[in-house]
Amino acid sequence: MGSFGAPEIILILGVVLLLFGGKKIPELMKGLGKGVKEFKDAQNGESNTTTTSTEEKPKV
Repeated sequence: MGSFGAPEIILILGVVLLLFGGKKIPELMKGLGKGVKEFKDAQNGESNTTTTSTEEKPKV
């Protein structure tokens, strides 16, 4: 009960394909990749995000 074999992995991939469809999977993988990259950057102490001001500018 400890490891996944090839049949289990193929079954899981088939279920994911049925649930999300072929067009949605690349978007999901892109989002997952971004999340992993941000997590690794945060672990290394790097910050490449741009800061945006939440203050509203006075209307003239």
